[in-house]
Amino acid sequence: MGFSKKYLLLFLILLTIEICIAVYTFHWFIRGFVGDVLVILLIYCFVRIFLKGSSVKIAIATLLFAIGIELLQWFDLVELFEIKSLVLRTIVGSVFDPWDLFAYLIGFLVVVISENFKWDTGRIHWF
Repeated sequence: MGFSKKYLLLFLILLTIEICIAVYTFHWFIRGFVGDVLVILLIYCFVRIFLKGSSVKIAIATLLFAIGIELLQWFDLVELFEIKSLVLRTIVGSVFDPWDLFAYLIGFLVVVISENFKWDTGRIHWF
């Protein structure tokens, strides 16, 4: 356990970007794909504010969480629980889209590569 100012700042930046994507009209690719890539980074950074440990393990947990939410959309969770709040419907999502799974995978790869890239040597160190 610990508190990371670095990940708090990254989380707040990503949250601001995600809110802008959700509120303003953007091209379908930005709203429908880039936003889903960034949500993995957002969740990862949120967890890293409070937890230290293996970046790969935390990234995998983040990916599995997002996939789980997407699969719940397949079962129409929003309608099942009669969620009326537009904010909650936006956060949880109401439509299963297999492309979202691909976007989550891209976000996962961005996290893993960026967290394990050694800038001074230009090499990737996985563990």
